[in-house]
Amino acid sequence: MKQKNYLAIDLGATSGRSIIGTITDSGKVVLEELTRFEDTIIQTGGHFYWDIFALYNEIIKALKEVKMRGIEICSIGIDTWGVDFAYFGKDGALLRMPACYRDPHTEGMMDDYFKNVMDSKAVYEKTGIQFMNFNSLFQLYTMKKADNSAFAGADKILFMPDALTYMLTGEAVAEYTIASTSQMLNPNTGRLDEDILASIGLSADNFGKMTMPATQVGVLTKEIQKMTGLGAVPVVAVAGHDTASAVAAVPARSKEFAYLSSGTWSLMGIESEKPIINDDSYTKNFTNEGGIEGTTRFLKNICGMWLYERCRKEWTDAPTSHKALQDEAMKQPAFRSLINPDDEMFANPESMVEAIQEYCQKTSQPVPQGYAAICRCIFDSLALRYRQVFGWLREFASFPLNTLHIIGGGSMNDYMNQMTSDSLGVEVYAGPTECTALGNIMLQAKAIGEVKDRWEMRQIIADSISLKHFTPNHTQEWDEAFERYLKIAN
Repeated sequence: MKQKNYLAIDLGATSGRSIIGTITDSGKVVLEELTRFEDTIIQTGGHFYWDIFALYNEIIKALKEVKMRGIEICSIGIDTWGVDFAYFGKDGALLRMPACYRDPHTEGMMDDYFKNVMDSKAVYEKTGIQFMNFNSLFQLYTMKKADNSAFAGADKILFMPDALTYMLTGEAVAEYTIASTSQMLNPNTGRLDEDILASIGLSADNFGKMTMPATQVGVLTKEIQKMTGLGAVPVVAVAGHDTASAVAAVPARSKEFAYLSSGTWSLMGIESEKPIINDDSYTKNFTNEGGIEGTTRFLKNICGMWLYERCRKEWTDAPTSHKALQDEAMKQPAFRSLINPDDEMFANPESMVEAIQEYCQKTSQPVPQGYAAICRCIFDSLALRYRQVFGWLREFASFPLNTLHIIGGGSMNDYMNQMTSDSLGVEVYAGPTECTALGNIMLQAKAIGEVKDRWEMRQIIADSISLKHFTPNHTQEWDEAFERYLKIAN
């Protein structure tokens, strides 16, 4: 295999990076961060927007850096967070900065849509997507009701990675995985649902051509070639949703695995050959998001390290290093106080510490005092919540689940990795941390035929990294704690 370089643009909701991924002559993949930059939310006129021109400019800077360093790249791929989108007019011009999913204008609009347009069960049966008020469907509905001028004048509505790809190539697509986060895509047909689109006055013509991951969209425009000094570099639709790219990089050896993408949010799920849409998945609020090679990412969102990170900002007396803080927490008694991490009171409280203490008081438990006790409460509770969701996944899966892969930044937390293994009673493999960039790059390699499928991609990744392995020490104490958790959490 001849050494090849790929440029991944990985955009998160707070920061972005450009990364060079190299598949070496020996068949391993190596990453090098090229640039890093902020992704800024602009507040104006009572609304919150993404500065898409700043993101575009950072991509141009990265391309110029590629040229300056003399790196020959095979292609470019972009991944971002889900649900958000940009409006473009008939002349191809951006009509307004893209609205940010944190904008409060959608508050109450999901229920309004269900009451006046289409009921929630019908929407779920069509899309299989969990309900969140900021999903694209409810953003668009909100803007339509508000007589938003950009909505009224839009010729094309492009999801964030597709909007940036359009600005680089002039080609309008709707990449499948990012479109699936919108609550407008029907996973059984693989297309945007006509009834849902019609309910907000739109049609499929208002969106780009549906495009599967690992597809070349176009090449850099003549304008950008001149600006950067590069040639007609191909731009590839990778798995545009960052979680989809991350799951593509899970170094699994067979299909019989579950994954936990661990960060601010914890996303636990399986890779299913078909969507799983039934009364049980509706009741438990599982989601069916698009995966690579026609698969479905059947998963549930869990409030992850958001709890811990918010508390850290309040702890003025806690050690600054994660390890020192967590060492102290692990000295605390286990399971003394438990919370449901997904309770609404933890969504965005003024004080997370006070919210946890209030929850424990309301549920007649000892109220944790100090950073160590509160941290232990969070970790114990997350491990037990993971066990609950994993048990549901076992019921939904058509194959046995005895392995969990933890990926993302949270995979570096050895305490949580071991506690998760103990709680679930299964083997846990931790890593890689850079899963999103790896998935992005490997899908670019697939687009030019360097790898044939997701299993070869995963084999290359597995051969390129060192995984940590955790085996369960599942005890009666965990079983008793889980029974307590279920009574407290329900």
